[in-house]
Amino acid sequence: MTLLDESPTGASDARGRVAELHAIRELALRGPSDRATEAQKAKGKLTVRERIEVLLDEGSFHEVEPLRRHRATGFGLEAKKPYTDGVVTGWGAVEGRTVFVYAHDFRIFGGALGEAHATKIHKIMDMAISAGAPLVSLNDGAGARIQEGVSALAGYGGIFQRNTRASGVIPQISVMLGPCAGGAAYSPALTDFVFMVRETSQMFITGPDVVRAVTGEEISQNGLGGADVHAETSGVCHFAYDDEETCLAEVRYLISLLPSNNRENPPSSVCEDPVDRRSEALLDLVPADGNRPYDMRQVIEEIVDDGEYLEVHERWARNIICALTRLDGQVVGVIANQPQTLAGVLDIEASEKAARFVQMCDAFNIPIVTLLDVPGFLPGVDQEHGGIIRHGAKLLYAYCNATVPRISLILRKAYGGAYIVMDSQSIGADLTYAWPTNEIAVMGADGAANVIFRKQIAEADDPEAMRARMVKEYKAELMHPYYAAERGLVDDVIDPTETRAVLIGSLAMLRTKHADLPSRKHGNPPQ
Repeated sequence: MTLLDESPTGASDARGRVAELHAIRELALRGPSDRATEAQKAKGKLTVRERIEVLLDEGSFHEVEPLRRHRATGFGLEAKKPYTDGVVTGWGAVEGRTVFVYAHDFRIFGGALGEAHATKIHKIMDMAISAGAPLVSLNDGAGARIQEGVSALAGYGGIFQRNTRASGVIPQISVMLGPCAGGAAYSPALTDFVFMVRETSQMFITGPDVVRAVTGEEISQNGLGGADVHAETSGVCHFAYDDEETCLAEVRYLISLLPSNNRENPPSSVCEDPVDRRSEALLDLVPADGNRPYDMRQVIEEIVDDGEYLEVHERWARNIICALTRLDGQVVGVIANQPQTLAGVLDIEASEKAARFVQMCDAFNIPIVTLLDVPGFLPGVDQEHGGIIRHGAKLLYAYCNATVPRISLILRKAYGGAYIVMDSQSIGADLTYAWPTNEIAVMGADGAANVIFRKQIAEADDPEAMRARMVKEYKAELMHPYYAAERGLVDDVIDPTETRAVLIGSLAMLRTKHADLPSRKHGNPPQ
C-alpha cells in the first residue's frame, strides 16, 4: 500500500485532489510513527518540528520541499520512502528577522544523510547565501546513509563546500542535538558557532568502538565527544546547555547580536542605561598591585549596557574572555585577559580562541574593544614545542587584518610581546586608552632589574637591598602610568569611573570608519 492509497479520497475533481494534498501533508507533518516519536521523547529530546517551533517566531516557519522522497533502491529502501527524507528545511524569523534552518529528523533513517536529504540541505544553504540571512542547522543524525553508498558521501562534500562559501558572508550556527560522527562533524567545525546539549549530543570522528579496537582505550560516547568535553577540553563547542529549550533560546539571543550578513551592521537596540553612567566600583575591582588577581567579568559587567553580555567559549581557554555585548545599544565584541586564570597570560589555546573571535567580529562588522591586563606569553617547554609562536601569530594576524573599529584599554599590566599582540596602537588600534594603574613595559620590573642591573646586584654587599632599589628605580623611570602617554603610544590616560562614556563616545566617532586592505586573493594566515 502506498501513501497515496492511505489518502481518505480517491476523487479526481479539484476538491478531491485538495483533500488528498492535505492528507499527504498531514503524513509529512506527523512523521514516521508514534512509536518513533515516543522513542525520541524517551531520550529527553524534542521532535524536529518542536525544535523549529522553539527556535523561530511563532507561526513564521515556511517549509521547503516537505514532500521530497528518496529515489534509492536496494537494501529495502524502495519499500521505505517517507516524506521529508529525514530533514526538514525552510525559513522563518527570529525577532522578525529572516533565518534559514535545516533540521535532521532522527525518527527517519536515524537522521542519516542520503542523496535527496543532502539535496534539500544544499538548496536551503544556497537560498540562505542568496538571501543574505543566517543559517541554523539543528543536527541530530547518524552520519551518511550507508545503503546509498558514495552518493551520501558526495552530499557531505556539497555541504562542506557551501559552508566554506558562506563563511564570513552569513552567520552559520550549528546546534548539536544528537549524535554527529565521522565526516559529518566537519560541517559544524566550518561554521561560526557550535551549540551542544549535555548527555544527548556527541561529536567525534571515530566512535568509542573504533577507539577501543585501535588503541585499547575504553571510553563512553560522552566521555569521548560530549558537550562538556568539547566545551572545556577541545574547544570545538562554543556553548553547552542542559536542555534543548535553553539551548535554542540562547541561539535566538546570539542571532539578535549578529547582522544578517556581512553587508549589514549588527542590529541596534534602545538603551536605557545612561551613556555617562559613572562606575565607582571599578576603582575597587582592579587592585593596583599587579600580583593580585581579580575577575575581569565584573569589570565588563560594570562597563556594558545593563551588565549583560554573551560569553563565547566560556569554559575553554579561560585565561582570556571573548564576549558579545552592547554599548549604548550598539553591538561590540569584547576581548579581555582574565587575571583570575593563569594570571591572564596568553597561551596556545587563548591565542586561538581570541584570534577566531577577532576574525568573526571583523567579518560581521562588529567593533572590537580589547581590555588588557597581560603579563606576557605563558613560558614552558610544552608551549614552545606546541607551537606558541605560530599560534600566537594567529592572534597577531587577526588583529592586524581587522578593519572594524578597534579600541584597546590597558587596565593594569601590559608586558612584552603580549602587549603588542593584544591590539596595541602599533598594530593598528584606532584608539588606545589606559587607566592610571597601567604598567606598559618589555617585562616586569623584577625581571628587568635582574637583567639590566645584574652586575651591580651581584657585586653589592647586600644583593637583595640593591635589587629592591634597582626595581624601584626601573619602575620610576620606565613603568610609570604616563610613560607611554608621553610618547604617544597611549591616546589618553582616563579616569576608570568614566570608562563607559569614553568607550561609547569613541565608538560613535569610529562608526563611519572605512579601511581597505591591499588587493589580494586572500592572505596566508599562520597555521
